[in-house]
Amino acid sequence: MSATPATASTRRGAAERRGAATSRGAVILLYNRPTCPWFEDAATVDEHIAAYARYSRFRVWEINTDLGFPRGLVELPVAAVVLHYSLFHTTGYKLDAGLRRFLAETDAYKVAFFQDEHHFCRQRFAFLNDYGFDCVFTCLEEAEFDKVYRRYTDVPTLVSNYPGYASEEMVSAAERFALPESERWIDIGYRGRSLPPYNGRAAQEKAKIATGFAAAAADSGLVLDLSAREGERFYGEDWSRFMGSCKGTLGVESGTSVFDLEDRAYAEYARRIRAGQPVSIESLERGPQGELEGKVYYRTISPRHFEAAAFGICQILFEGHYSGVMQPMVHYIPLKKDFSNAREAIERFKDLALRRQLTANAHRDLIASGRYSYATLIAKLDDVFVRAGLQPGLSEVEATKVARALTAGERGRRARTRVRWEALRVGLGIGRRIARLWRRLRPGSRRRRIDELAEGAW
Repeated sequence: MSATPATASTRRGAAERRGAATSRGAVILLYNRPTCPWFEDAATVDEHIAAYARYSRFRVWEINTDLGFPRGLVELPVAAVVLHYSLFHTTGYKLDAGLRRFLAETDAYKVAFFQDEHHFCRQRFAFLNDYGFDCVFTCLEEAEFDKVYRRYTDVPTLVSNYPGYASEEMVSAAERFALPESERWIDIGYRGRSLPPYNGRAAQEKAKIATGFAAAAADSGLVLDLSAREGERFYGEDWSRFMGSCKGTLGVESGTSVFDLEDRAYAEYARRIRAGQPVSIESLERGPQGELEGKVYYRTISPRHFEAAAFGICQILFEGHYSGVMQPMVHYIPLKKDFSNAREAIERFKDLALRRQLTANAHRDLIASGRYSYATLIAKLDDVFVRAGLQPGLSEVEATKVARALTAGERGRRARTRVRWEALRVGLGIGRRIARLWRRLRPGSRRRRIDELAEGAW
């Protein structure tokens, strides 16, 4: 895979292929969610997936690639194929051989939605060029397009969007779980996570704000529940209950400050890990990462900001742009990144009238206005389809044919998937038992002693 800038001689002739595309047909959404029973997911991913069929003027059929390739797909008139961001894992793209062959051979209009697109860029760029994609929905702002996709790919249409929007599910969860303000027992609650240092300084802010604010507010009299530890995160209804118990929350812009266009920063990070060398931000910035820090602007508003607005939670945020959606002292209390105004931010938060005004403004502009709903995102996608010459409106006969073709053999695919996950579960269990037996057979082992102490503690 090459990260060589795209030139006229390397372009695949997407315009000619689009000329032969089906103007009226099914829109296929490919996504990936593990079907194993123990898998827990963030609600924002499911909401994003559900939005396409819910709001599009086109008929959209969803295919979970975890179940494999539906053979009936090749028989259908497909107008467009949309690849959801859940397909694009750092360990590889969740598309089997059948789906890749379909993508290579179809004349359908191809759209890719990306998130976390700042790393493993060579694979991403090569994928777009090799399969002749027509459009990318990116979290980059338009001013950065030339530095990234227009330089390294031949994708003709680029659309800026946010990582998540104000969903119906989000609003419904707020109505169910948000307690009256007088009953919310947490003054300021927050969950973040530490990201690997090769993502740059901005990627450390989610953890930095938790530890820094906790220290600054230690003697404030506020009830704090702040953490950046992975094991202390919440999911599903547990997360909604936590949010509904908070009067305030912390936050930062989503994104990173290192956009690793040619995978140089990650390569140096991996080399240092293998060699047992330091991998702090400071040490990495003496290499390629120092040249990349801040060169591509990749910050945006986060789904968490919309969620806080829906739950009526006052936001204390690091100073930033927030995609131009949120303004300081209109929608949130600004916090300097060196915490030099932390005392002022805390006093502002304690001002009940101000806090209520900020939360009311945020709810009005981010939620009630409807400007940042998933309906607005899918309307953008529909406009892209129409400009490409696609037409909505399949007949019921055609729609029935599509549904039958895509569900044919699904029971068998689901059964094979269950067998696969069960084999993995059993294999992991056997592996753990073998490991425990091996440790016990090694007398004097430090690991064995630790296990014995742990078992005693339980």
